[in-house]
Amino acid sequence: MELTHLLYLHGFRSSPASAKARRMATWAAERPGLSFVAPQLPPSPLEAMELVASLVRDWPASGCAVIGSSLGGFYASFVAEQPARRAWRVAVLNPAVNPARDLSRHIGTLTAWHDPTLKFDFTAQHVAELAALTLPMRLTNPSRYYALIAKGDELLDWREMLARYAGCDGEVLEGSDHGLTDFEDHLLPLTEFLTK
Repeated sequence: MELTHLLYLHGFRSSPASAKARRMATWAAERPGLSFVAPQLPPSPLEAMELVASLVRDWPASGCAVIGSSLGGFYASFVAEQPARRAWRVAVLNPAVNPARDLSRHIGTLTAWHDPTLKFDFTAQHVAELAALTLPMRLTNPSRYYALIAKGDELLDWREMLARYAGCDGEVLEGSDHGLTDFEDHLLPLTEFLTK
């Protein structure tokens, strides 16, 4: 498949300045004709999905892919399960499976990982918005998905991720961590999947 458009969705409290987002931006820049977008997502899940919808509104039905890390993996799955995008390839990196449950403990004023001077409010309304975005357990077509799951993830349960993305291509890493500091080691199979 000729990949013409690639969307990267960062995780909770993260940004397009994350190591994985920057690595994918570099990879995309080496491919003439590939349009790469990695937006800064607002704290509101509803606003985040509205922003993404506006960014990809004119993208074709095929030749597109979305990568999401952590909460971005949850968002990537939501985006790719929309009827107009069911031919897209999807890569999820230590994806959040039940963020409404997990992030309900983080309500309050928070700081961004890559710039602690940036503060934002995460509210009960945002948790409700996450719950509203939750998809059925069965993906429409698991063969479109590549899941990179680390058993060493210190924030999310790898078994829950594996159950959610059963039947998908990908790798289960024996160690690593939530941020996938060894992401470079796994870039080739991931990008081969997105472009095959």
